[in-house]
Amino acid sequence: MFYFIRLFLLFLIVFCNSNSIFGQTYTWEKLNTEPYKGKQDDIYFINERIGWYINGYGKIYNTTNGGESWSLLTEKKGTFFRCIGFMDSLNGFVGNVGTDYFPNVTDSIPLYRTNDGGKTWNPVSYSGNYVKGVCAIDIVKEELVQKGKVSILFHVYAVGRVGSPANFMVSHDGGKTFKSKKMNDYCNAMYDIKMFNTNEGFACASTGQNEDSTHACILHTIDGGENWEKVYESKRPFEISWKLFFPTKNVGYATIQSYNTDSTVSIQHFIKTTNGGKKWKEHILCNDYKARSFGVGFIDKKTGFIGTLNSGYTTTNGGKKWSKIDLGRACNKIRIMHKPDGSVFGYAIGVNVFKLKTEK
Repeated sequence: MFYFIRLFLLFLIVFCNSNSIFGQTYTWEKLNTEPYKGKQDDIYFINERIGWYINGYGKIYNTTNGGESWSLLTEKKGTFFRCIGFMDSLNGFVGNVGTDYFPNVTDSIPLYRTNDGGKTWNPVSYSGNYVKGVCAIDIVKEELVQKGKVSILFHVYAVGRVGSPANFMVSHDGGKTFKSKKMNDYCNAMYDIKMFNTNEGFACASTGQNEDSTHACILHTIDGGENWEKVYESKRPFEISWKLFFPTKNVGYATIQSYNTDSTVSIQHFIKTTNGGKKWKEHILCNDYKARSFGVGFIDKKTGFIGTLNSGYTTTNGGKKWSKIDLGRACNKIRIMHKPDGSVFGYAIGVNVFKLKTEK
């Protein structure tokens, strides 16, 4: 009997470190979308069928059938749409990178809001420090019980921008009004944000004004963004922290981008936390100078994906080993969500748009 128990345990170890989880294998299917020459930055779904994606041409697309077909909702020339997020099928937000970074961008409004599913957009109202541009949006859904009745309150967070300056925006009334806060005391630029709740969250950032002196860093807040603490900083120059993803409360991953022009510096890194972001440890993604990292997304704490400039990578053992997978070029944002029955669905965007496929 003891022999069979050991044999069964050995089988579990081998099985759980294979390319499948409980008999399931995850791949990505390229969707039919309008061609775009460069990197498209964000995609957002409120359920498996209804979603939106954006690009630097000032275009916003919508699908109601899980990406089988897309409709162009908005085209705003001179705007570089960088990020998008929705509270429901009607109410959402889109961020613009702003002027003086990419060519032909003339729109200086950092954040827009829609209440008709993306057909029309209006600038949000905000007080505080001037915001040059926005690169990431996160939305926290809070359930409140008052006099026996349950109500929903949405809190909206936004950060930016690439190339500086660094700013943080927050709304506690579902996006009706925002307050902004300059972040130059903590970093030079901000690229992504993830809030666990209305108090605690993390942001990807960088330290220096010039590429040759900047270091990647991760910021942590426990008071809703009033104050931040640097919990990670890389020691190498030319680096920024780009995107982050927490498959669990304790386990999180973030990508590190290197802009070093020395092609002999070819090791690409990512960082991982296993204690809720208190400490982050560097790991090697690959040895490829051209594989600049972009998006990251995980199905669980071991199984996930990273997009790079020239390919995608996947791991089934928490980042100990990575293998190439087709995610197209410059996959910038990976959205993976869980349905009530525990199954997952996901979408990713870069030069192309992809949909997560589950095979048994």
